[in-house]
Amino acid sequence: MKTLALFRHAKSDWSDARARDFDRPLNARGQRGAQAMGGYIRETGRTFDRMIASPAVRAAETVEEASKAWKCTFKVEWDRRIYLASSATLIDLIKELSGDPASVLMVGHNPGLEDLIFDLVPDDGSSPLRDVVEEKFPTATFAVLELDVARWADVSEGCARLVEIKRPRDLDPALGPQLID
Repeated sequence: MKTLALFRHAKSDWSDARARDFDRPLNARGQRGAQAMGGYIRETGRTFDRMIASPAVRAAETVEEASKAWKCTFKVEWDRRIYLASSATLIDLIKELSGDPASVLMVGHNPGLEDLIFDLVPDDGSSPLRDVVEEKFPTATFAVLELDVARWADVSEGCARLVEIKRPRDLDPALGPQLID
């Protein structure tokens, strides 16, 4: 069994209309959301053998802010393929993981992360939390999947169970959806 945790980047800043999408930083709410989720992950006691992340500014800042609250630092493997990747690309990347770690944390973007959950977790009622993802997988959401594989190279559609999902608004209602941001 392998564990794959997914962490969507926190809320980004759209105030500079000229900024490239890749270069958008977190806004203040995003910083708070990343820190809240980092604190939550610390409280769960979860650890990860590897962290791979998109190098987009908002994903890098999410890692930085979450790490402050998590009170640990990671050797992050930055992989540009995660930036705006499809589920198929993310599955390919997962299959290529070297060293066969038991648990991996991936920090990335939607719709790729959400679609990855839909592809890995069967829609057969075996993972009731999948319905939460169908509703929405908002920024700074953290999800944990257990994959019924011996090696990452064996990952295939339908091989996982979604065992945990935590949204920022679950930790602090002020981090939830707002009509005006």
